[in-house]
Formats: sequence, structure tokens, C-alpha cells
Amino acid sequence: MRLTVAQALVRFLSLQSVERDGERHRFFAGCFGIFGHGNVAGVGQALLESGDDLRYYLARNEQAMVHTAVGFARMSNRLQTFACTTSIGPGATNMVTGAAVATTNRIPVLLLPGDVFATRRANPVLQELEDPTSLDISVNDCLRPVSRYFDRIWRPEQLSQALLHAMRVLTDPAETGAVTLALPEDVQTEAFDVPDDLLVERVWQIRRPPPESELINELARRLRTSKRPLIVAGGGVIYSDATHALGELAAATGVPVAETQAGKGSLRFDHPANLGALGATGTPAANDVARTADLVIGVGTRWSDFTTASYSVFQHPNVEVVNINITPFDAAKLAGAPIVADARAALETLTDRTTGWRVEGAYEDEYRSSAARWNETVEQTYALAHEPLPSQGEVIGAVEASTKDRDVLVAAAGSLPGDLHKLWRSRDPKGYHVEYAFSCMGYEIAAGLGVKLAAPDREVYVMVGDGSYLMMNSELVTALSEGVKLIVVLVVNQGFQSIGALSASVGVERFGTQYRFRQTSGQLDGATLPVDLALNAESLGASVLRVDSIAQLRDALETARANTNTTVIRVFTDPLVGAPDSQSWWDVPVAEVSTRPTTREALVNYHADRRQQRAYLRPTTLSEGEPDRPS
Repeated sequence: MRLTVAQALVRFLSLQSVERDGERHRFFAGCFGIFGHGNVAGVGQALLESGDDLRYYLARNEQAMVHTAVGFARMSNRLQTFACTTSIGPGATNMVTGAAVATTNRIPVLLLPGDVFATRRANPVLQELEDPTSLDISVNDCLRPVSRYFDRIWRPEQLSQALLHAMRVLTDPAETGAVTLALPEDVQTEAFDVPDDLLVERVWQIRRPPPESELINELARRLRTSKRPLIVAGGGVIYSDATHALGELAAATGVPVAETQAGKGSLRFDHPANLGALGATGTPAANDVARTADLVIGVGTRWSDFTTASYSVFQHPNVEVVNINITPFDAAKLAGAPIVADARAALETLTDRTTGWRVEGAYEDEYRSSAARWNETVEQTYALAHEPLPSQGEVIGAVEASTKDRDVLVAAAGSLPGDLHKLWRSRDPKGYHVEYAFSCMGYEIAAGLGVKLAAPDREVYVMVGDGSYLMMNSELVTALSEGVKLIVVLVVNQGFQSIGALSASVGVERFGTQYRFRQTSGQLDGATLPVDLALNAESLGASVLRVDSIAQLRDALETARANTNTTVIRVFTDPLVGAPDSQSWWDVPVAEVSTRPTTREALVNYHADRRQQRAYLRPTTLSEGEPDRPS
């Protein structure tokens, strides 16, 4: 069949499916795009011709459309995603941040940026960044370090192999992330004889590699001899649909579970073994148990130090770390013993191998009491009644109270993820969607759109701070055009208050983190800027509700649920009222020389805190023989 490269590409994408556990899904739900000279005549024409075989969605910002694809793929447990196409130049480079979000979070998304002429007959083409050292470099090479697979299609004959390698990476849970196929704009429109076998339906099997028997058997033996074991549940538990298996293991053995940001929701918040969040954004209940744990089993976690405090929280002198992860790179972290396997397969096997064993009753009573105390703290935070402005914790409590079990909460960077990790009560494995691997401001609304496209039967709540809203609110327009309803809670605290608090802790006194006028003295410490983001949201087509109290917020949330269109609820909060402390620490260096007393004091505290940091270079092995344990 004779087709253009772009037509063959689009037709191929429309024919790809994945299968896991006997369930088959069409892999590409569509293609987001913004057209320019570098893709309109090729990919644009092919998408027009394909109709609903590969539905086209018009985005308003290139970075945002990648965030939307990531939100969709994450909500789909990586079994479906979108392609994203742009022109050469700023359209392509705008996708770099989105690609980093996808790859850091281990989420599949396909990027199709236009590129310079392969023939070079029109060099320099519009928007071409010329590299005097090599004519085969373009701005798309910026996407190489943030892509799990990158290829440039210089000739039509290269398309088949590139597509198969792209699908190999996108559908491999151990390798997945952003995949970039750069498409020179002349090659996109070039016709060639497409191999018949390329354009047949393909079903890619999502594998579930089982754990090696001797390794999981030895882990089971270590677990039975441990006194204070702890499971740390990461995003891999949810993506592999292993939440039920984790719950069964925890219920049968009494081993407590702490959750990472991506793993929050692995157990219901009220599961007897759930300690809640771990790390600097975690709960004292989880961190206290982690400090004395003698065996830590990480399941599907990449051990981000901030969200797990992995280099400081585990203080038992002979702690052993065992990592169950489908990705060998993550399984080897913290010098832990790696078990490279699917999370669900490994947890089910571990449950079978520990039948009849349970942790000591005193340990179970201890951690359950600690979790109960934390729940009381959450209740107190929700009911703080701070005046004149409410705290962010109270806002979270009001939103949580308005949600049903299957509703979804979406958030990303700033102070909200830290507070939500501590305070939000997850009731469904897909109910908590916070991007914190790349901690990308601007992710929230775009990702909320993707979540809603993946789960149209669920209410989707987006919580976003004013700083992040200002960086990217464009996809409110896309939601309007697609008839997608979101409930957006816009928390206004006049600046970058998460970094403001961090700034104060390192002796920089909230410098450069507040939205204020510049004084005649030259400093940005004047009156608060009179920016009305509610008017902005109205201008983009959203319904807007302005509230001044928690009581009004509760009413507005009910109104928003009843609405059929996207509603933005604007609420002011006091940025100086933080959530309860996690009683954990993470490493942010302090200037070693300063004339400022606050910085010098912070340096003293930093050196004291660093003493708890550990390298975990003593290897944990799952070889035969008794583990080395203290008496």
C-alpha cells in the first residue's frame, strides 16, 4: 500500500492494542496536537484523513498536552496513552518538560515533533536552530535525555523499525516513559510502499514476570524471623493492579504498610495496617515505625529521597532493605537485595510463603495506636477554624469531605502535595493522583483533563495553588471545547509558599517567594499584588465560585458537583499555617558562609540533622543462611 510516512504512522498507531490478564485495550486513545509548518501537511493531513481511527484533540499548550497524556496514562494504569504532535521549534521544545514528567514517573507517552528538512533543501527552515558543528542536530535533540527511546526518521524505510521499537518501550513496564519519534517535515509527506505486515492489528502483552523462587523464599524466611518489618508501597503497586494482593498480605501477616506519593491509595486509609505517608511529607506514624524497622520491603518504589526520606529515616543499625520492582534500576537502590518481578506476582507468592505467620501482637498494637493518634491529628487539622483566613489543611478537609469513594484528587507541585500526602484519606487505588516525581508546576489542570478523559464516570477534583495556576491554566479551554467537567479548587496564598517555608528553614527568609510590588528600596516586599485569578478563569470559560470561609467552600463544592461544566472555586488561605510536622528530614544544603544570622543558625541545624543520614552501602543479600541480626 502506498501511503505517506505520516499516513502510515497514524494508521499503525490506530492498530495497536495491549493485553494484560486476558483484558485487551486499544493502546492509543487519540492524538493531541498543535499544528505548525513542521507537522500540518504531514501528521495533520494524516489525522484529518484518519477520522476517528485516531481521534485528534486540539490542545492549547504543548507542555500541557503531554501532561494531559500522562494524566490519562497514569489513570489507565499505563495500559493506554495518547500521542502528541507539534511543529519543529518552540512547539517541540515546549514538550521537554512534559517528557521529563512522563519518564521520571515511568509513564508511557508518544511524542511526534516535526523536524528540519531531511534533504536540507530549505535550510535553515523557519524555527531551525542551526548548530555550526553538525547539520544533523536540531532542537529535538533536547528530548533525548528525557526520552526512554529517541529516533529520527530520516528515510521512509526507517519507519517500520522505529515504530516497533517505540511500542516495545511504551508497553514494557520496566522500560516505559516518554518515547520521541522526530519527523522531518519533508519526510512526513513523502510517499512509499508500506509493508503490508506493518499495518495489521498488533497486540502487545504486558508482562508479569514472577519472582525467582529462591529469592522470594528467602525473603519469606527473613520476614518470619524479623521483629519489626515494614512494607513501603510505591506506584508500582497500583500500576500492576497489586493493591488487593498487598491488602491480603498485610491482613494475613500484620506487617504495616507506609505509602509513597505515587503509592498512596495502595491500601484504604482505614486499613488496619496502613500507617499512611512516609518521608518528609509523611506522617509521624509511618516515620516512627520506619526508624526502628529491621526489615524494609520496598514494593514498586523508586525511593525518591524527599518523599520517602530513604537516606535518613531507617535508623535500625542492621536494617535490611529488599526491593521488589519490575525495573532492575530501581530494584538495586539503597544497596538492597533486588527481586526483579511484577509487584502483584511477588506479593501473592510472598503471602503464600508466609502462611500462618504473623508479627508479634505488641508490635501490631504499637503501630495501630500510632496510626490512630495520627488520625486524631488529621481531624484536628480539618477542624482548626483558623481566622481570618483558613489554613490549607482545613481546605483539604472540606474537599475530602465532599468526595465519594471513586472520586479522584489531582495535584502536583508546591505545598499542596506535602499536605495532601499527610492529610488526604484515600479510599480507592485510583483516587489520589499527585505528580511528585518531577514535582512539575502547571501539571494539575492539564492532568485533570487527562484523568477525566480516562475515567468519565468519576468526579475529578483538581487542587492547584495560585503559583502553579499562573504557570499553566490553558487547558481549561480544552476542557470547555471537549465538554469535560472538572472541579478546580484554586488555593490562593499569594506566591510560592512551599518554597517560602523551605527558604525560611535554610535562612533565606522567604526571599523571592511572594507576589508583591517592588518597593522604591528595590526589594519585592511591597503590598500584595491585586491579581484576580477568578476573573481569569471566568474569561477562559469556567464557572467560578468565590468563597471566603470553609462553610462557603463546603456549599461551593456541592454546587460544583451539581454543575455539568468545569467549575473553579477560588479560596484564600493563610500561608503561614502549615500542616502538622512529619517529624522527618530531607537534605537541602545551607550556605556555608553568610553575614546573616538566620543563615548561620540554619547551617548549625543542618550539620546536626545530617548526622542521621546513611549511605546504606552495606549490601543486603538473599543468599542462604541466617541474616545478621542484633541480639
